Amino acid sequence: MSIYKVTAFESNGEKLLDENIEAKTDDEAKQLAEKLLTEKGYLEKTHRCVSPEGKLVLFHV
Repeated sequence: MSIYKVTAFESNGEKLLDENIEAKTDDEAKQLAEKLLTEKGYLEKTHRCVSPEGKLVLFHV
């Protein structure tokens, strides 16, 4: 399992969410990140999910 970083921001740059998730693959991380963002109500905010290697797995502006 790898640790991925999920962050969400307001349009003014304020950080709304900064959490780690564990996943086996980038696809699993993307699904888990989308679920977390939906639960927190941040799916329509600017957000990203980054792999331990720095690869963008999910990005939305």
